[in-house]
Amino acid sequence: MSLLLKNGTYIHPETLEFTTTHILVEEGGSGAIRFIKDIPSHPNFQVIDCSGKYITQSFVCGHHHVYSALARGMGAPKKNPQNFNEILEYVWWTLDKCLDVEMIEACALYAAMASIKNGVTFVIDHHASPFAIGGSLDIIATAFEKVGASHLLCYEISDRDGTEKALEGLMETAEYLEDNQGLVGLHASFTVSDDTLQKAVRLSKHYDTGIHIHVAEAMSDQQHCLDNYGMRVIERLQKAEALKSPKTILGHCLHLSEKEKKIIGKSPAWVVQNTESNLNNKVGYFDAAGLGNNIMMGTDGMHSDMLRSAKAAFFVGLNFDTIGYDSVYQRFRNADKFLNSNGFKGHEPNNLVVLDYDTPTPFNTGNFYGHFVFGLESKHVKHVISQGKLVVENGKILTVDEDKILAGAKVQAERLWAKMRK
Repeated sequence: MSLLLKNGTYIHPETLEFTTTHILVEEGGSGAIRFIKDIPSHPNFQVIDCSGKYITQSFVCGHHHVYSALARGMGAPKKNPQNFNEILEYVWWTLDKCLDVEMIEACALYAAMASIKNGVTFVIDHHASPFAIGGSLDIIATAFEKVGASHLLCYEISDRDGTEKALEGLMETAEYLEDNQGLVGLHASFTVSDDTLQKAVRLSKHYDTGIHIHVAEAMSDQQHCLDNYGMRVIERLQKAEALKSPKTILGHCLHLSEKEKKIIGKSPAWVVQNTESNLNNKVGYFDAAGLGNNIMMGTDGMHSDMLRSAKAAFFVGLNFDTIGYDSVYQRFRNADKFLNSNGFKGHEPNNLVVLDYDTPTPFNTGNFYGHFVFGLESKHVKHVISQGKLVVENGKILTVDEDKILAGAKVQAERLWAKMRK
């Protein structure tokens, strides 16, 4: 059934033009929206009164780690990490080794719910579960679709747990890409052998997709590459032809030389910044100078709130980045461009968010950026529409039993934490 959003003010996501109108929203993966002047006297569609509300295209998370959803509040690691590599070893690699099918599903269901409640209807995810690889991407996809969120998934292929696990990751990726849109995931240069890197690039070419990899998140990634391959990370990826696809995503990109930035800037690849994760891990600060315009934003598994990520990028970037009011919004919306220009499905115009934004000052095209940075928050998300279907109404998820999923997630979190303590 189509939806009619009555008396709302539509904000065009690119031009920022404000239009007060009725909007007819078509259902389906390729559904459109249409402005209409008059409402039929006997409408055969659901009508939602949006008087005083603002409507715009919903949001995209450019880099998530759904598998981290059950980490919140867990106990301290067995050793207090002293650097980024130890954070990986004693926290995240300990956690991902303990994941099983039930935990993965609980993570995905919660992350999907948290995303759509924050107006994020499309998630680009980077998954890892080295002792539950087979079928893991299908589990996440099914959970997301059950909640009502679209996705672009990959498995984080790595040699850190041995060659057999790397091969399992490649196999899982190939099997998933046979029937689904997705990317070929790699962890990072320092845990990926030349053989695995070459196989991953060949796989991405075979399925006409891109690589999704962490790049120079810490200086240790660069040092390992220099010590073992005699070149820097981006040079290694360029040599392997991993940067040729406009579908390739490079995560973080903190510790890059000017030469590496130029290589990225001249390539069609995309960079995704994850400000709060960088702060949490104390690995450095993102600076877009020299990287070109293909920059989008993610959360790196810290949360599922892209409006929050944009604000963090702006305020931190005032000190360390070449960022402004217009460019922070551009990066926020660049994930739209990444998806649409590459033909990925699930983020068409009929993905919308209705904002109940109680501003005390005028709000219009001319001052939109100021409201975006200093005003708009996820608490203003009232309704969310995904592929033409109403999935959140008055802040309440309609597609699944939220209380049941949260209760189940708590059970799986306890199981996970217990395994991690062994």
